[in-house]
Amino acid sequence: MKQNYAPAYKHQAIEMLYENVYWVHGSIKMAPAMSMNRNMIILKQGTSLYLINPIRLNEAEENKLKALGKVKAILRLGDFHGIDDAYYIDTFKCEFWCQAGQSTYPDLKPDHVITAESKAPIENAEFFIFSTSIHPEAALLLKDKKLLITTDSVQNWTDWSHTSGPAKLLLRLMGFKLRLLIGKPWLKRVTPTGKSMLCDFEALLKLEFDSLVAAHGKPLLANAHAKLSAVVSETFS
Repeated sequence: MKQNYAPAYKHQAIEMLYENVYWVHGSIKMAPAMSMNRNMIILKQGTSLYLINPIRLNEAEENKLKALGKVKAILRLGDFHGIDDAYYIDTFKCEFWCQAGQSTYPDLKPDHVITAESKAPIENAEFFIFSTSIHPEAALLLKDKKLLITTDSVQNWTDWSHTSGPAKLLLRLMGFKLRLLIGKPWLKRVTPTGKSMLCDFEALLKLEFDSLVAAHGKPLLANAHAKLSAVVSETFS
């Protein structure tokens, strides 16, 4: 039976961040007149591609993706992302990685369950797990590039690209500003009652990284560790 996939929402072209690291700045429509930006990261290893938080592409950019290499696997690092995962799995017959306990898009069964002990499928990379979170959330560190890849936990908003007027107003009311931040709606949703996520962010700051790219916003290519340390202190003060 043919799946009813989400369409390819508006997005920009595939762009290189570092050697063998690419990103796509796109969008997601949540409701009429409500759209916001989101990002996909593409990691190339040999002839294989690993997509983090996949975004369905238009035909021209999908052809460019195919020219880059073969989609080997998709990695879902956050429970609230995954609308395009089924499209990639069915179209490219690729592996699916995610943590257990997915609730937003729960129907897909992972080929590999991401845990704190999981070896990342990419060389010189390691998973980080937000162990306190009541909804699955992870990050991926590319150690050789000192690049931290996050989903909703840490976001770097520099403009309101691909964000509609009503969504922009709502995001501002929820505490979003044009800066590096820990998303307040995400933090509220994933924090256990009466507890704090501070220990997770303290553990995250023990990783060595200087740049960061999240599922929302734009890449932060310098001083990410120092800036996130300041954000963590401010958020949990």
